[in-house]
Amino acid sequence: MFPRYSVSFILSVVVYSVYCLEVTELPSPPGEKSCNLEASASCKINQNSGFQQLELEEAQEKIRLLEDKIEELASRIQPNQQNYPDIKFRTYKDRKRILITGGAGFVGSHLVDKLMLDGHEVTVVDNYFTGRKRNVEHWLGHENFELLHHDVVNPLYLEVDEIYHLASPASPPHYMYNPVKTIKTNTVGTVNMLGLAKRVKARILIGSTSEVYGDPEVHPQPETYWGHVNPIGPRACYDEGKRVAETLAYAYEKQSNVSVRVARIFNTYGPRMHANDGRVVSNFIIQALQGDPITVYGNGEQTRSFQYVSDLVNGLVALMESNYSKPVNIGNPDERSIITFAKEIKEMVGGKSEIRHLPPVEDDPQRRRPIIDLAKKVLHWEPTVPLRKGLKKTVDYFRAELSRKNHSERNLGAIEFEP
Repeated sequence: MFPRYSVSFILSVVVYSVYCLEVTELPSPPGEKSCNLEASASCKINQNSGFQQLELEEAQEKIRLLEDKIEELASRIQPNQQNYPDIKFRTYKDRKRILITGGAGFVGSHLVDKLMLDGHEVTVVDNYFTGRKRNVEHWLGHENFELLHHDVVNPLYLEVDEIYHLASPASPPHYMYNPVKTIKTNTVGTVNMLGLAKRVKARILIGSTSEVYGDPEVHPQPETYWGHVNPIGPRACYDEGKRVAETLAYAYEKQSNVSVRVARIFNTYGPRMHANDGRVVSNFIIQALQGDPITVYGNGEQTRSFQYVSDLVNGLVALMESNYSKPVNIGNPDERSIITFAKEIKEMVGGKSEIRHLPPVEDDPQRRRPIIDLAKKVLHWEPTVPLRKGLKKTVDYFRAELSRKNHSERNLGAIEFEP
């Protein structure tokens, strides 16, 4: 490697070189014989002087080019001057090495923020199918952060203390795009992460979903409900993939004594959602902002329960740190119909968008609401962000996103957590 000389030192050498060129006598030009041998000394002096001036100008031009090159090289070897958010200081005794699969995605990137601000070393693994590098680019170069472009269906060998396994497309258009790949991510990918946890004796949290309950016949849904899922329907690649992921987790726990946690995640919204993920919140907000019709599938009487992303992340961390190993619902029990939700967003955004009804989607769950008594008891957790407050942040994010004209116009949304 080159020695990292300072710019001032390099320029001092250049200035000294210029001085040497100015005081050193340059050789006489080859055309000197053209002068009359009996010419006066002043003729020779004038000729030499003119030749030296020409050479000096050429040397100075070369030096200017050299200075520009030195400045360019010096800019490359300067230490990273990026201003990172303030983080909590931890010693080696309580600083954890944490792996987050799918960490460049919507939920994963917010989890990265929380764990980085808390002073841990975080490694993100993502294949960028739905995740985006710019969701975590504000941490690039930080000594506690590492980003790997990797697909979890391939084995991964790292030394870590905890694993948050969130890798999987989670919206219907994305997981239906390649059903076989979705199944592989939730089965082969989960086996790989459980195998890693077994090898390094790490605790692993499996990011499961409320979709394991299918179109429920029990309402609201407790963790003890086994679900009502169509195993060959269009959503089966995701629903059954997550059910198998849970089965794998508890098989590894029983057979290999792996420490597992399972979070059944209900509908979540907030900044950094993928604009084209087809979910209710992002669809309605973008349609309203663009003045397009707000599309509701069916009569709109089907219900959902929406939690803000910071509430979910706090729940995931609380579950990881707990001593409870069975599945836990992480969601908001505030249940609303889709048509009511569409009207709220239309009112908040404004504009002239009309609500348009389309044919219902196959296997679309009619009711969804978690019972979170277990989370309150064992995690001391419950959602705290009111719907309107969370929606305002999300609307502001998408409004800024739609107005971006250059890549340099960063739009990450505010970091939701304190160090």
